[in-house]
Amino acid sequence: MEDNEKKAMDLMAEAKRKTGGGKGFFGFLTGSRGEEAVELYQRAANLFKMAKKWSSAGHAFCEAASLHLKSGTRHEAATSYVDAATCYRKSDANEAISCLLKAIEIYTDMGRFTMAAKHHQTIAELYETEVLDLEKAIQHYEKAADYFKGEESSSSANKCMLKVAQFAAQLEKYDRAIQIYEQVAANSLESSLLKYSAKEYFFRSLICHLCVDAHNAQIALQKYEEMYPAFQDSREAKLIKSLIGCIEEQNADGFSEAVKNYDTVSRMDQWYTTLLLRVKKGLNENPDLR
Repeated sequence: MEDNEKKAMDLMAEAKRKTGGGKGFFGFLTGSRGEEAVELYQRAANLFKMAKKWSSAGHAFCEAASLHLKSGTRHEAATSYVDAATCYRKSDANEAISCLLKAIEIYTDMGRFTMAAKHHQTIAELYETEVLDLEKAIQHYEKAADYFKGEESSSSANKCMLKVAQFAAQLEKYDRAIQIYEQVAANSLESSLLKYSAKEYFFRSLICHLCVDAHNAQIALQKYEEMYPAFQDSREAKLIKSLIGCIEEQNADGFSEAVKNYDTVSRMDQWYTTLLLRVKKGLNENPDLR
């Protein structure tokens, strides 16, 4: 490990010498010395990876990316920034995001919008799981969805928008979540392969409605049953009807029992549990749904 790190540091120093320490190298970057410097930085980065020095590896790839940019090889520069981000993800999520944003800028300038979308999606995932900033995760999932839509990648766009809806609901932006779930459900109904997934999206939308107002949830339920008649006899629709009744009667025990019975057969994930707890708290009872 230490031997690889030392070799990598030597290569970094050699690359820096070939570029004149960063001074006045524009004249030869397109020639062999510039290419040699890039290769040295890349070799150093891989040695740092072998030594598990992830930040150093990321820095080396960034140096290579900078040289690529100055020599006009933009695709290679973007690739190097992505390589840098992959390394930084193991040590510094914010640095990884910074590198991916640089790659995205290059890809969008080149018209490579699918690549840009994928990297916005990766940034969103970093904000979701590492940095823990759902507002920024939403922003980047939305940007990814916009680019995917522009490239006619509807399935990928929908996946990103469903993430937006999930986090919007967690942040109590229920109207936004409902809008997305309804749109994705409507789109699903137009496809014979996807129409069965509409049930889940309608169900999620109705949970969001319950967080706002039981009366509106009742109206939405009727609308969804008209749009998708098969939803009417589903366990999800029956649960919503039961919960609406419990809310109207201020029956917290009945609310808990209805959720428990449903959960016994169809296990609910944390998202459902969180939102249903919010609804039950409005009934001024112990918010333990289980």
